[in-house]
Amino acid sequence: MKPKLRIFNNLEDLSHHAARIFVEQAAQSIGARGRFLVALNGGSTPNRLFQLLASDHREKIDWSKTHVFWGDERCVPPDDPGSSYGQAYTAFLSQVPILDSNIHRVKAELTPAEASIDYVNTLRGFTSPPLDVPRFDLVYLGMGEDGHTASLFPGSPVDVTESVIAVTAQYQDRPANRVTMTQRVFNQACMIVFMATGAKKAVTLAEVLSGRYNPELYPAQRIEPKEGKLIWLVDEEAAGRLPNHLTAKFCEG
Repeated sequence: MKPKLRIFNNLEDLSHHAARIFVEQAAQSIGARGRFLVALNGGSTPNRLFQLLASDHREKIDWSKTHVFWGDERCVPPDDPGSSYGQAYTAFLSQVPILDSNIHRVKAELTPAEASIDYVNTLRGFTSPPLDVPRFDLVYLGMGEDGHTASLFPGSPVDVTESVIAVTAQYQDRPANRVTMTQRVFNQACMIVFMATGAKKAVTLAEVLSGRYNPELYPAQRIEPKEGKLIWLVDEEAAGRLPNHLTAKFCEG
């Protein structure tokens, strides 16, 4: 299934749309299966989405049946400013009536190897045969200027067999100690939503959507859901280098 592309004037409009997707997927998933499994992304881009979920959309979601996970995490304590869990907890999870037992953070105070093993065990509790990984109802992902997504970085192995891996390597001249789900998990999702903003990502976005397949260099290209939907939410700056034939091919409406 080809990806869908939705272009917005700015991050504010994009975030409102991303929040509506959350509400719609939650209602649909709970109605069909009795629960809603969502994996969040980190970084600055989803901050406004989180604020909207805690305010405008707080009463629209059955939080008792919502389970929250993270696609990746830095190996820092949960109260560290770099913690994606801490970011989401402060921005919205602490402000909505979700059960603590429904928040499934990476235990990133452990070593990357230990934390990845622990998260594999967490995910196992949400698998449904014949799959050996959860089928998330919704996954939010970001994309870096270099084309990385979650903590799948350029040059990392493409053919992975693990559902969660430890990432211990030099990245942009600094150590990267992280845990990340891999495409084995992401590609089973019912819906994957990329959020990409800013002119610095424009060239990479155009390349990722170009059809020139180079998943080792552009890990975002590894995200190809088997049966689910793939939606790109981008602002006008990030879309600024997309040629007309690509916007005509992927844009909706």
